[in-house]
Amino acid sequence: MAMFTSDGLGRRIAYYRSIVRPKLTQRQLADAACVALGTVRKIERGERGVTDATLEAIAHALGVDPTWLRTDRDPALRALHHALPALSAAIAAYDMPEDGPTRPLPSLRAAVAEAVDWRLGAQYTRIVRTLPELITELTRAYHQASAHERSDLAALLVSAYRSADAAVYKSGALDLSARMVELMRWAAPEAGDPLLSASVAYVRTETFFAAHAHAPGLRALEHALDSAPAPNTPPEIATRGALHMRAAVIAGRARDAGVADSHLREARAFADQVTEGVYHGTAFGPDSVRIHEVSVAVSLGDGHTDRALTIANEWTPPLHLPAERRSGFYIELARAQLRSGVADDAFESLKTARRIAPQHTREHPWVREDAATLRRLKRADSESLTHFAEWCAAI
Repeated sequence: MAMFTSDGLGRRIAYYRSIVRPKLTQRQLADAACVALGTVRKIERGERGVTDATLEAIAHALGVDPTWLRTDRDPALRALHHALPALSAAIAAYDMPEDGPTRPLPSLRAAVAEAVDWRLGAQYTRIVRTLPELITELTRAYHQASAHERSDLAALLVSAYRSADAAVYKSGALDLSARMVELMRWAAPEAGDPLLSASVAYVRTETFFAAHAHAPGLRALEHALDSAPAPNTPPEIATRGALHMRAAVIAGRARDAGVADSHLREARAFADQVTEGVYHGTAFGPDSVRIHEVSVAVSLGDGHTDRALTIANEWTPPLHLPAERRSGFYIELARAQLRSGVADDAFESLKTARRIAPQHTREHPWVREDAATLRRLKRADSESLTHFAEWCAAI
């Protein structure tokens, strides 16, 4: 396990502990991070090093990204990227897992639910450290299960693959992400839940985004809409609405304003019938649709950017939305602001995105592009901007 030296790290922990609201004592930080009080004291005094697991626990308790505390911030050395081979190995044995113990179904269900929460909260390093073993255990349990438990385990595998894929996709490991998606497509029919298959179609769109294959991606979503259950219950309504929401975004990337607007209208109509929430792992409701309106406007570009700015002037994402979705709103807004010539506002939006979901923001390619552009535009007062660009590997 990696051990980070105390060179400045203890001082940074003490600093962030003193500025969080409410301010934390050393004991409160120790309790929140599940670390011994003496350990926190020694770390802050610079008397001992810190393992990566302890550093992540302390950073999570402080509400900051672990890289804010580390001196070694080279993105190539981040834990997220180091863990990818273990994930690859876990899914490679999807049809022939090694023998070993498995927890009861309720325990596995709780572990997967925790991983889903990490995905929605953009806690990618937690995902990649935990999911290789969890996927291996779920795979073993699935192949050992009786017929009446196998469908439940297949559904848990889909959710676990999806959580792992979120971290993999954000890290830029697109080939590994595509393999995760294919395994979701393999496991979903085994679960016997058509809504789960529809949610996998939603996730599959990212492979089309990555390949800039917008027309095939739109066809795949429209096929999923044709196959989805009739929208009678809230989960069915939300699932169909989420597919329209996703279709609007990919139509926007294809610069097809008419199709994008048509899908947005459908998504709004379905959103008006449900409360904002997470349905089969996907956040959907009026607020989520509004965020996707911004995304579509940014993708459509000229003549539509003002729509994104108008939404942002009238509304901000509520705190009950998942962190990844809220940070995505500000990342999209920053791009609209940059295009509109308000560089200071764009930088503020990027910093807001970082405060909400640091790992999501740091790994987002648009953030790196926009931070590099902002730095070129604003060299005269670039110290804080340079720090931001270094943090997200834009320079």
